[in-house]
Amino acid sequence: VRFSSPRVDMADFREVFAKAKHIAIITGAGVSAESGVPTFRGAGGFWRKWQAQELATPGAFARNPSRVWEFYHYRREVMLSKHPNPAHIAIAECEKRLSKQGRSVVVITQNIDELHRKAGTKHLLEIHGSLFKTRCTNCGNVTANYKSPICPALAGKGAPDPETEDAAIPVEDLPQCEEDGCNGLLRPHVVWFGETLDPDILTAVEKELEICDLCLVVGTSSVVYPAAMFAPQVSARGVPVAEFNMEATPATDRFRFHFPGPCGTTLPPALARHETEIIS
Repeated sequence: VRFSSPRVDMADFREVFAKAKHIAIITGAGVSAESGVPTFRGAGGFWRKWQAQELATPGAFARNPSRVWEFYHYRREVMLSKHPNPAHIAIAECEKRLSKQGRSVVVITQNIDELHRKAGTKHLLEIHGSLFKTRCTNCGNVTANYKSPICPALAGKGAPDPETEDAAIPVEDLPQCEEDGCNGLLRPHVVWFGETLDPDILTAVEKELEICDLCLVVGTSSVVYPAAMFAPQVSARGVPVAEFNMEATPATDRFRFHFPGPCGTTLPPALARHETEIIS
């Protein structure tokens, strides 16, 4: 189905929202941009002389785990100073309010910054992993990790300016597994370029997309696969999809609603309590 544009009728969206029982919200970098989170993609998106796609790969980690850990240590430290913005908060408050009415909200995010979690979102599927989880390259154990710095050798390292020398930290001083007798090298538990998504998380996402009766696409350009397919797949079975994004995307004309502008501005009124909601 192709919809004619523009479809910015908020009253019409609010009618659909008031009746929805299972809402799926797909979020991307645009939600975090308003909290001042750097993306390291596109113009000016460099850390030292690299963009994320040159560091966030299994090959880069195999060749230079110290440099990749400096990059992720820097990103972790930056995130510790960032806060959820009105879009994150509107989503979390909507979930809390609707759950008391027997309605569900799930957030399916491509973001690894945990700002949804910080805002209070409970039902969260992080399809690209998290900056604050590690995975052992030896035993595979995944653990939450909020240490700052993540290991003593990385203290004060990770400066982003191009003149900075590589710290060249020996592998045995990089983050190590604490499982009994393992001591394997830890890596960030994030999905890197060239890696596949966790099949268990994808299965959970598929289930949510099959039951949702309203889908929101927030702050994502709908070009990264497989996330790019999620909303069009929902729309194809006749379920309303509302896009909240700075500009139109390649998928926009498949969606019933498109609300342009910063999602911190457009989302809170969209998700606020509807006068027909039953408040118990």
